[in-house]
Amino acid sequence: MSAPPVPQADAVRSRIPGLTAQIFIGLTIGVVIGWLWPSFGVEIKPVADLFLRMIKMIIAPLLFSTLVVGIAGTGDLRTMGRIGVKAIVWFELATTVALVIGLVLVNVFEPGAGVALPASTDTAALAAMARQQQTGWDILLHMVPTSVVDAMARGDILQVVVFASFFGVAVAAAGERGAPVVALLDSVALVMFRFTGYVMRFAPIGVMAAIAATVGGKGLGILVTLGKLVLTMYAGLVLFVMIVVFGAALICRVPFLSFLRAIREPFLIAFTTASSEAALPKSLEVMERFGVPKRIVSFVLPTGYSFNLDGSTLYLSVAAIFVAQLGGIDLSWGQQLVMMLTLMATSKGVAGVPRAALVILTATLTTFGLPLEGAAILLGIDQVLDMGRTSVNVMGNCIATVVVARWEGEFDDAKMRAF
Repeated sequence: MSAPPVPQADAVRSRIPGLTAQIFIGLTIGVVIGWLWPSFGVEIKPVADLFLRMIKMIIAPLLFSTLVVGIAGTGDLRTMGRIGVKAIVWFELATTVALVIGLVLVNVFEPGAGVALPASTDTAALAAMARQQQTGWDILLHMVPTSVVDAMARGDILQVVVFASFFGVAVAAAGERGAPVVALLDSVALVMFRFTGYVMRFAPIGVMAAIAATVGGKGLGILVTLGKLVLTMYAGLVLFVMIVVFGAALICRVPFLSFLRAIREPFLIAFTTASSEAALPKSLEVMERFGVPKRIVSFVLPTGYSFNLDGSTLYLSVAAIFVAQLGGIDLSWGQQLVMMLTLMATSKGVAGVPRAALVILTATLTTFGLPLEGAAILLGIDQVLDMGRTSVNVMGNCIATVVVARWEGEFDDAKMRAF
């Protein structure tokens, strides 16, 4: 007796490219649209904005439900504190390496040498950005929400993490009476991951519109004008990946290529949209499937969005010295070291500020008496640089979950091999 024929619908689905291939196709089409029809590329930017809004509506309920379930399952505040300390230690190590890489490369290649400052530039907007810089107390106060509803409405990831952490501990302390809450939120998390799958079907179109708007609005020619800076920045990002991400994967006994395959979709989404938030739901999903326990991935990953901005930190070190080179200001190694320490301290906890990297940069330039006109040049190519630094931010946070999970002795190798 012959085997039953494969249904036509199944045969058609088997020929449809996977999500990663679809995103690559959308990326290619977007570049072509932005290059050949730049005005049309700019006009379809609302499609990309629509995709980002769809992602943002997922984040708060997904993050809250997964984090509470993970912490309540642990039932131990001391355990979560230990995980937090280990995460912070790794964050500081990774961001320090990022700063050093950026500092070395910008001094070796001197991308600001020979580039003229704008003759007349209105720096009022940049000066206003500098005034948005937060103090240490501002960062601490900002972590605690006055209303979790308001924090969720604004999409403030750090405040949602803080509230969910306390709430999860309280649910665990309630014992059996807290069990229905855990069961409810576990179901919510399951539904939200399914919801994420639906939204991700729109990702190739959102990616296409985002890259078309970038190429159409900025043009490929701007890369030639400041090509040396762009190459220095991206060389630094590649070097960081090879030193830190590859090194961490090696130490944690995780095949580097397997890790790259696992995060390829959130990485591409972050690169094309220049939005870490857009990649967060998919990152949460893939890292749990990769073998990181739910409570670790749901705590470390969103916390890293404020405290482990590896790509942004590397960019800041390159950009600050680049501006000094533009102005012909020769900074000693001691001055550069002080500047890097300042950047390390001020780059924490400002993820909720729009264009956070520029806010930090302009404040640093003002503090050290460097010309704000240099930041005006960076504004022209900020989108191109933002794509690289954001995608490396996502990669750095994903490997951080692996490091902490392995450090805790809870990484699931069987899941990793089956991914």
